Amino acid sequence: MTATWIAMLPHLAHQAAFGALAAAGFGVLFNFGWRTLAWCAVAGALALAVRTVVQQTGGSIEAATFAAAFVTSFTAILALRWLGPACNAVALAGCIPMVPGAFFGQAMLGYMAVAADTTGSSTAQIVAASQAFVRVLSIVGAIGAGLAIPAYLLRSRQF
Repeated sequence: MTATWIAMLPHLAHQAAFGALAAAGFGVLFNFGWRTLAWCAVAGALALAVRTVVQQTGGSIEAATFAAAFVTSFTAILALRWLGPACNAVALAGCIPMVPGAFFGQAMLGYMAVAADTTGSSTAQIVAASQAFVRVLSIVGAIGAGLAIPAYLLRSRQF
């Protein structure tokens, strides 16, 4: 078991590094300050590392994305002392690299191919495009739920 985890470390480091880069890039787009950009990078690395670990242990991409968003949001809220009111925005920026652009591209290209088909025999193509679109909705929903649940629970006075 330990050998499996050691063998996974280069892939995990790769995912974390590029998650950090992507999240910091989105932080620039959101016009965050320099200090907050570093926190965005940490959040992005954490999110993609958690998602990678869950997927490598047999979880689906939707479940892995939910777990990653949950852990990222939970960690950002716990870092409220250092992040201030921007903790939720940092968690969001950390989860942006998990948005399923490839599945969305498959869905849109599939739907365009169906629209261009004049023979009327594109049932398999529309099913594949619809499956990709359902995965997009599931992953985006998992990100939203994973970000919202800790924010609600940790801020609630009853919890």
